[in-house]
Amino acid sequence: MARHHHAGAMTGLALLFPITLSTMAIVLLAPILPALLDQFSDIPRHEYLVPMVLTVPALCVALFSPIAGIMGDYFGRRRLLLVSFLIYAVVGVAPVYLDGLGPIIASRVAVGIAEAMIMVLSTTMIGDYFDGPARDRWLAAQTAMASISALVFFNVGGFLGTFGWRAPFWVYASALLMFALVARFTWEPSERDASDEADAAPHHASWAGFPWLRMAGIMLVTVFGSVLFYTVQIQSPVGLTELGITDPARTGFLTSLASIGVPIGTLIYSRAGSRLGVRSLLSIEFMLLATGFLLMSRSGSPPGFLVGCFINQLGAGMLLPTLLVWAISGLAFEIRSRGAGLWTGAFSVGQFISPIAVTAAASVVGGLLGAFGVLAAAALIASFVALLSRPRLRMAASHG
Repeated sequence: MARHHHAGAMTGLALLFPITLSTMAIVLLAPILPALLDQFSDIPRHEYLVPMVLTVPALCVALFSPIAGIMGDYFGRRRLLLVSFLIYAVVGVAPVYLDGLGPIIASRVAVGIAEAMIMVLSTTMIGDYFDGPARDRWLAAQTAMASISALVFFNVGGFLGTFGWRAPFWVYASALLMFALVARFTWEPSERDASDEADAAPHHASWAGFPWLRMAGIMLVTVFGSVLFYTVQIQSPVGLTELGITDPARTGFLTSLASIGVPIGTLIYSRAGSRLGVRSLLSIEFMLLATGFLLMSRSGSPPGFLVGCFINQLGAGMLLPTLLVWAISGLAFEIRSRGAGLWTGAFSVGQFISPIAVTAAASVVGGLLGAFGVLAAAALIASFVALLSRPRLRMAASHG
């Protein structure tokens, strides 16, 4: 069926940039986490509450993403996406003017709701506009964009953090630029913008035929992978502080250097992912994560710690596009937004759980570096489980 619009490079880019807002929600503020902990140190259990400034948006994304997916399938994608950019900009900047941990966390709840809409709808629209290998490339590019933005935000957050913990929140106004790009280079998707196979199915909001079993398995792996994925991005500045580096600008810069492994890992996936398959990819990726965590746990100096971070992030950069393409591929137009919403929710559950799990592990084993050793063991087990799960993973991959 002929398309009324042509999805070109600018359309793809307009839908890539919004993924940076999800990265911004946590990575931008990671370098100022020590300052936030100090600012609110008089609040009981602040060591658990303050990190929620970084991670409560992920909880909201986890809870709201399935609803965002339903709304996208029922009411259309583009208009909801544009409204979400405006909300994100307003509530994202709000902590600049707020006093008290409670109101700040409340504003972060609103950030999470807007972020859920942005992540789900932009990912869904990539699936709507592109098909086949082009769709896989754009979805992988989306994860690469998130990785590259993380490098930028670590440095921006660290630099702005030298002017006080409030300064990095101004960056949330960049959502207005995303609004302008999407308004200019996209249109409301329809089945005419999907592949011929998707065109054969009517556009409706029924759950009949939804691949629940397949999605449940992917979501379970995604939650676990997300816990590991975000550990370095959240905890590495604290780890560097424990190793003697206390300047937020320097911790942000050093973490960004180690995080170069993420876009490199994404590039490796784009070159070799289609040839390796889901089972082999997951086994390799979890092994890299385990190796990095082990080096981080055993290092007694910043250089060794950063080498471990780099290897870990190499695996993380391969893991995210593996999970995303595995989940989105094969979903027809009329259920694609709901599938994207469920996957995004699962990934965000892991993002929220990550600092809680690491803090709990650290309290048991006697420190953050020891907690990295616990994660190394968990990732190693996951690598072997993936290696031994070939029939199930092959079946899932063949459907996606």
